[in-house]
Amino acid sequence: MRIAFLNWRDSTHPEGGGAEKYAETVCRGLAARGHDVTLLCAHHTDSPTDEVVEGVRVLRQGGRLGVYAASVRRLRRLERAEGAFDVVIDTQNGLPFWAALGTRSPVVVLVHHVHREQWPIVFGPITARAGWLIESVVAPRVLGRHQYVAVSQQTKHELGELGVPTDRVAVIHNGTDEPTDLDVPKSEVPSLVVLGRLVPHKRVEHAVQVLARLLAGHPDLHLRVVGDGWWAEHIRTEARRLGVEHRVELLGHVDERAKNVELARAWVHLAPSIKEGWGLSVVEAASHATPTVAYQGSGGLSESIVDGSTGALVADLDDMARTVERLLHDRPLLAALGAAAQDHAARFTWKRTIEAWEVLLLRVSMGVAPVGTTDATEPGDR
Repeated sequence: MRIAFLNWRDSTHPEGGGAEKYAETVCRGLAARGHDVTLLCAHHTDSPTDEVVEGVRVLRQGGRLGVYAASVRRLRRLERAEGAFDVVIDTQNGLPFWAALGTRSPVVVLVHHVHREQWPIVFGPITARAGWLIESVVAPRVLGRHQYVAVSQQTKHELGELGVPTDRVAVIHNGTDEPTDLDVPKSEVPSLVVLGRLVPHKRVEHAVQVLARLLAGHPDLHLRVVGDGWWAEHIRTEARRLGVEHRVELLGHVDERAKNVELARAWVHLAPSIKEGWGLSVVEAASHATPTVAYQGSGGLSESIVDGSTGALVADLDDMARTVERLLHDRPLLAALGAAAQDHAARFTWKRTIEAWEVLLLRVSMGVAPVGTTDATEPGDR
């Protein structure tokens, strides 16, 4: 197949994160299976506008908002010059690319999560109301006749609440990388880790506050934050306000090995985000037997974490602090959760994710009826 994948950013972008890891892994996996794959995403400082990376042609154009129209224009130019694509994937990250309005190629709409909670956190009230109106009303009416893919059952359910027919929403979970063989022991002193982009809705400040509450009883406790973003200075400010800056280290962007070392050494991974489509950081931490504590009602985190078995879902900040304290005191319980988390993570492989995408895209390209089941996408054993 000839496939176009429209995504807001790629992993080379300073604000790239889990959605970019998902897009690139799927694109490269499909290319490795013999398909012609083009990824269209935003341009950023000094990035090439046209390059081939691991078999995928990467075309960059437009900025934070301009990427949408610029990518569809480039898609149309490609179609005029080279012919229609067999299928186009439109990633709706709050806003879709509206590719269906600019192409005659079949379109699949990919949604990681619904942004009801994020709009008012990231934007002012007018922009937030406008964005939510587009996402919740306009997009389902315009795109609802197309095939959708969600990365969790929770996202599928929320799309249904917005009016997207659920018999057109297939669930294809994230995979996770094979655990890196590091032979790295857990830290000798209690340690917390957060992995992800540093943006407001990730609420990394909550992890800092948990540390501050527990430090008196665990004077060696420390927090290491893996990832970067424009909210980093706010997190440093919160650490200084609480007087714990000497126990909080923001590592910024690190390479894959360093990331895995941090996840392997940590005792507990915290995911205080207000909303996630799935929780890639959860399964990455779990692959190193590091359980996660996150909030209830935070989207796909309730699927990537099996509450009480592979980690814990808590009600609020007080509950998060109490739960982490209990785990730091109860090493046998912590070890049991870590072992179960590692087994759970092993069920989600990128191989199955890519195979599920290939099957779905073949159906769409041939005009077969939309897929609303998850039979072909349920995680299985390695």
